[in-house]
Amino acid sequence: MLTMATEKALPVSTSHPPEFPPEQRALFREVLEHLNRVRVPYVVSGAFALQKHTGIWRDTKDLDLFLSADVVPDALYHLREEGFETEICDPVWLAKAHRDGYYVDLITGMSNGSMAVDRSWIERGFDSVVLGVPTRVLAAEELIASKLFVDFRERFDGADVVHVIYGTQGHLDWERLRQLAGEHWQMLLWELVLFHYVYPTKTEYVPLWVWDDLLSRFRRDLDIHSAEPAFRGTLIDERMFAIDVDEWGMENPLLQYRRKREPKITEA
Repeated sequence: MLTMATEKALPVSTSHPPEFPPEQRALFREVLEHLNRVRVPYVVSGAFALQKHTGIWRDTKDLDLFLSADVVPDALYHLREEGFETEICDPVWLAKAHRDGYYVDLITGMSNGSMAVDRSWIERGFDSVVLGVPTRVLAAEELIASKLFVDFRERFDGADVVHVIYGTQGHLDWERLRQLAGEHWQMLLWELVLFHYVYPTKTEYVPLWVWDDLLSRFRRDLDIHSAEPAFRGTLIDERMFAIDVDEWGMENPLLQYRRKREPKITEA
């Protein structure tokens, strides 16, 4: 068991930018400039998108880019041309390019297969500047959607969702957000409950009609006593809910969602 002295320090939210090493900054700039030059459609996500929407900086060794699966082979080809090593880590959602110990994550959806990045995610991005390079950054609605299922024991992005709502003062396309959540609208509802708990005086940031819609749907679910699906825990964390599948006989929805997710990432 780790002691307080040896336990890895967890990140602390701050508005102070990290000191990116010059070689890391140069590499990230090179990637953005090159993908711009070869016209691969993408948006910047991850720590840089979070900073644009909330003012919160987070130290990162990765540059997270969202792309639709159909353009990833082209992106990987062009990054190999620039001397990067590339790999498809998971055809459902993730490819990587790396050089000199720094990584570019090419992300096409959620790891559980519940959502996929399509061209609308790219088109809805907004013009911005990242590390001095003109680029496009993921819109707030898609950033929130991308974090709805990051609820693992070792990583929880609920605070990021709450901060995006706070940082935008609720000026969100709520219809778009409901569309993105889709059948997983309960995950959006619980993030909104978390927001209300954290910022109880900012009720105006979430429109009443959003609460009315989600809470009425929740109440109907309680009244119907729906038996389908019977279990969805592994969509949140397959390790923490492993016992449900391995010992309690539940069907594993994670396998079904990942199997159905198309298109998958392929090599060029």
